[in-house]
Amino acid sequence: MRKPESVGALEQFGRARLSRNFFMRDFLYSEISAISGISNIPDNPDLAIKAGSRLCEELLEPLQATFGRIAIRSAFRSCAVNSFGNENRLNCAKNEANYAGHIWDRLDSNGRMGATACIVVPWFMDRVEAGADWRSLAWWIHDHLPYSTLYFFPKLCAFNICWREEPERRIDSYIKPAGCLTKPGMQNHSGDHSEWYEGFPKLVR
Repeated sequence: MRKPESVGALEQFGRARLSRNFFMRDFLYSEISAISGISNIPDNPDLAIKAGSRLCEELLEPLQATFGRIAIRSAFRSCAVNSFGNENRLNCAKNEANYAGHIWDRLDSNGRMGATACIVVPWFMDRVEAGADWRSLAWWIHDHLPYSTLYFFPKLCAFNICWREEPERRIDSYIKPAGCLTKPGMQNHSGDHSEWYEGFPKLVR
């Protein structure tokens, strides 16, 4: 598929179904794009669809089936949008660090395909507001889903969730206790963590 260069072509691209409940259009909105006027359209639509489909099928669909509707806060970023965000300190890493992350249509430096979305799980957000620990959902995902990386943020308890070939299996957070919760090599990385998420619904695939 060529990069969309007309309204009709972009409409057609947006209709690409990534999974049962998600379409490409769901992931194209960007505040940076809307305010700056920079196009948020992939240079390689086929790779973006392929990577986004794996993100949706393997991570977002199970989360939504289990916890109810999830909200997409930030997902696909074109190289131009991400670069502008990085240069203007708008919470975007450098492009090279975001390949196979928020930049779905580029392979990372190891040749891996990947895609990231920043999401909110309203069911869990309500629990956090009532005093729940962000680590409970982190450990639930770690034990149930084939994520590559997770990164939690204080506002709305939103988090980046990344699918990637050869997943890293690392969790970090800006919420206290901030830092790295787990990664390969840490003693807490393997085993069962179900004591953290008692009362959570069972995984629905």
